[in-house]
Amino acid sequence: MNSESVKKAVMNEASAKARKGTASERKLVAGLVATGEVSDPDGPRGRLLHAAARLFQEKGFAQTTVRDIAAEVGILSGSIFHHFRNKEELLCQVMLEVSRVATARMAAAAQESPQARLLACIRCELEAIHGLAVPGFPILVSEWRSLSAESQRRVLDEREHYESIWIAALQRRPAGVGIADSQLARKLLLGALVHSHSWFKPRRRGLTLEALAGQVLLMVWPDQ
Repeated sequence: MNSESVKKAVMNEASAKARKGTASERKLVAGLVATGEVSDPDGPRGRLLHAAARLFQEKGFAQTTVRDIAAEVGILSGSIFHHFRNKEELLCQVMLEVSRVATARMAAAAQESPQARLLACIRCELEAIHGLAVPGFPILVSEWRSLSAESQRRVLDEREHYESIWIAALQRRPAGVGIADSQLARKLLLGALVHSHSWFKPRRRGLTLEALAGQVLLMVWPDQ
């Protein structure tokens, strides 16, 4: 098996794990479905959103057609328009639901210790960025410009809840520890975490995701 085959196999395994999720995460999603915040992943709308998220991430929004998405779930392309007006609305809904799942997941991972809470935020975001949780999370960055201005405002409004958890965690650091400005610290962390997608590959040996999360924590909460 060549390196490309190995890479593809690892990505497929990570994607499968993310879809299946843990029992606690399935319970979390079920709760969001019950309140109407996200679509039932086993329902027609949810299956379309999941297929679209995967294809947008793999092929890009511009290169993915409505026919591609329909074929992925085994329906006629015209059937998609019973749920969404167009492909851009589908992308917007993917981003909205991805944001809601990511927010709920991070809130559920909150710890009592301020340092442990911040580490949980870092770990949750790394897991989402690297496809180990919250399928479709990377397109929040990669396909941002594919949204209309109105859709961007909708997603930004939703993202405020997610970012508020980050800011609250950063504000609980002791005075004089790391970068004082919590907003600036978050922007620098976001850039570093998103960029890790281009060079870090989660593996059992070498630098693990847990170890990377610990090193990232030192950027904003250095050892005294």
